[in-house]
Amino acid sequence: MKVYELQSNAGIDALKLVERPEPKPQAGQVLIRVHATSLNYRDLIVAAGTYNPTQKYPLIPMSDGAGEVVAVGEGVTRVKVGDRVAGIFFQDWIYGQLTRQKMKSDLGGGIDGMLAEHVILHQDGVVILPDHLSYEEGATLPCAAVTAWHALVTKGNVSANDTVLLLGTGGVSIFALQFAKIHGARVIITSSSEDKLARARELGADETVNYKITPDWDKQVYELSDRTGVDHVIEVGGTGTLPKSLQAVRIGGRVSLIGVLSGRGEEVDPLPILFKSLTVQGIYVGSRENFEAMNQTIAQHQVKPIIDKVFAFNQVQEAYRYLQSAAHFGKVVIKVTQ
Repeated sequence: MKVYELQSNAGIDALKLVERPEPKPQAGQVLIRVHATSLNYRDLIVAAGTYNPTQKYPLIPMSDGAGEVVAVGEGVTRVKVGDRVAGIFFQDWIYGQLTRQKMKSDLGGGIDGMLAEHVILHQDGVVILPDHLSYEEGATLPCAAVTAWHALVTKGNVSANDTVLLLGTGGVSIFALQFAKIHGARVIITSSSEDKLARARELGADETVNYKITPDWDKQVYELSDRTGVDHVIEVGGTGTLPKSLQAVRIGGRVSLIGVLSGRGEEVDPLPILFKSLTVQGIYVGSRENFEAMNQTIAQHQVKPIIDKVFAFNQVQEAYRYLQSAAHFGKVVIKVTQ
């Protein structure tokens, strides 16, 4: 079978297409013919070697993928041959709290990921896809969608009385927009692109802010929230945007820290967290339990993930570079089977 390997931490150029023997499922395992995978910002920093400085190579990258179960090992009862499934990000995080041991089971990082024609996963590490989704759409769910769900719904208890601020229009933010609107919340979203803001309004965003035109976007968000601040911020920027997010959120509000797109390492003044009695929570994807609860809502409301562009299996480096360009709106997908 064909698989992509990261053979070093030399970045996107270290991605190589190679041949490996097709694996056979052992007891408790399932063999999945992967039909599609999707990219996350994490995949860029894994390729660059900054995600885990002690990363071992070669590594099959990418946490997100969906496909068909084509064989099962002895004792498998959760799925059967023919089922349409996606892998979960942390293969050992089934429910409860994240632990150091569970963190070692991250696909495309701690263990080989989904960028292959076939993969072996444990039966506990897969979920059934909602019937109305294609494999390409299903492949977008394991990281970005579960992260947005965990932040807004599981931990955030978002409701119709809330105003939610979303930074940017990448995968997490667009899923958060869809989930927030399902729950009746008011949404403010930022971008440097008027075209992307227009698309966000088509998806239900109530207010939009162009941070290129309005560098002090936190002040505009404050005005748009009746000069009280928003209830919840989905913070994907890191230290480059976190100070403004802390200003934009209301007293007693919540900031979900999810990404580091604008950088990390700079100092952040902790006083707003103290003086405003804020809850600042780190969200590192979520459990299978989170994933399955999210899928029920996706099925109930017939939610369709927003895919910006689909690349062929022989265009993996181009797909990575497209994500790196930040030109995308929503998710970037690689179609494995043609």
